[in-house]
Amino acid sequence: MPAVKPSLVHPAYKTEYRVRNWRQHEQGPRSRGDVTTWFSEEATADWISKSTGRRGGQRLYSNLAIKTSLTLRTVFRIALRQTEGFVGSLLNILGFDQLTVPDHSTLTRQARLLDVLTKPPRPGGAIHLIVESTGLQVPGEGP
Repeated sequence: MPAVKPSLVHPAYKTEYRVRNWRQHEQGPRSRGDVTTWFSEEATADWISKSTGRRGGQRLYSNLAIKTSLTLRTVFRIALRQTEGFVGSLLNILGFDQLTVPDHSTLTRQARLLDVLTKPPRPGGAIHLIVESTGLQVPGEGP
């Protein structure tokens, strides 16, 4: 008995897939690696949570910081610890060395309280993330 099951489609009718336009074919993987992220000055000012004045431990990160981290996690399909490292390197590249990154346990705990992007955007071009004082936006993903 053969190890590989033979095809049930006659060879004359079998579809062949060949790349005809190499320039367009090679542009696909390049565009999948294109990331554009904007942080407004107000957003960086609101990254750290304001004190509530109530007793007990205060939240260190604002909802904006948590939503930004979790949205990046969803868009790039990465684990929580990888998200922590990715956001840290992104802030470092953008020159926001004074901002700290929420750790994976904080992201998990506060994710239950927030409405976060659950499905990644469809591939097919660049992904634009806009982080401003009003919140995080992924253009083309509804209101």
